[in-house]
Order: sequence, then C-alpha cells, then structure tokens
Amino acid sequence: MKLKFLIFVVLLCSVVHGAFAQDGKEKIGPEELKITGANYYNYADKERVNIEVNLWGYVKNPGKYLIPKGTTFLDLVTLGGGPVQDSNLEDIRIIRPKNDTLRITSDQIINLNYNDYLWGEKVSQTGKSNPVLMSGDIVLVPGSPRYFFRDNLSFILSISSVLISLGILVLTITRNN
Repeated sequence: MKLKFLIFVVLLCSVVHGAFAQDGKEKIGPEELKITGANYYNYADKERVNIEVNLWGYVKNPGKYLIPKGTTFLDLVTLGGGPVQDSNLEDIRIIRPKNDTLRITSDQIINLNYNDYLWGEKVSQTGKSNPVLMSGDIVLVPGSPRYFFRDNLSFILSISSVLISLGILVLTITRNN
C-alpha cells in the first residue's frame, strides 16, 4: 500500500514538473496560466488581430484578457462580468503605458465615470467617450469593502452567547458555594 502511494506521488511530481518546466525554464504562456488557475481569459478572434489587456480591481472576473483589437472599455467590463457591489464607478482609470511601437510617447491615464454610461439623462448626452483599448492597457476599477452589520452579526452573536454562558456558569458556581 505504501509503495503504491509512493509511486503515485513520484508520478504526480514528474507530471507537475513537466507541465511547468522545460529545459530548466518556467513556461508562462496563456495555456500554462489556465493550468495554474490564474485569471487568464481568452476572447480572441482568429479572424482579427488580438491584444492583451488587464482588468483589475472590483469587477467580477479580474485578470488578463486576450481580446480582439478594437474592443472598447465597456466591452471589456462586460466580458469581466461587470463591476461588483463595492466598486467606485465614478473613478475608473485606464492606464496606458508608454509604448514606442504604438507611438505612445508617455504614460497616459484616462479617467472615466461608469455612471455616465448607465444612468438617467447622461446616457443620451453626446460626447461621452467609450475608449477603444490598446495593447497593454490596464483598466482599474477601484473600490473599497463596505461595512454591513449583517456581515458581522454571527460573530457578535457567537461572542454574546459565550459571554452569557460564562456569566451563567459564574453565577451557578458562586450560588452553590
């Protein structure tokens, strides 16, 4: 039994080593990212040029995305599952790093207000931009966890019940003496 387990462990280690190392170098490509469970999403179109962008922060599916060239900011946020409850939709940023190949001479930051695209009269206003993403762009959706009393209710009830139990125990012990 121990021998079978040992053989299983050795085979498992050799498979894992073979999947992640080749000639002493680590493979870090899209397929390997999928194997390791990293958040790599492939929405590539075989008929078009594809680019890699990053979607970080308070969205349902943050990670690296392989998307067709010409994909817009709203398209990427949609592919990412949309913003989560704790996101700050008024301060979304697209960071466009310097890239000589794309003729971007300096780092750029594009500030967006997601609410402008979604609510009220602002939707019908003209002039709202929906930027087309470029290779290497990083979309940041900031946010902060909100405090909800119900999230800590079970913790508070647990501590309260322990304190009440200890109080009853102390009262019972002191009355019996």
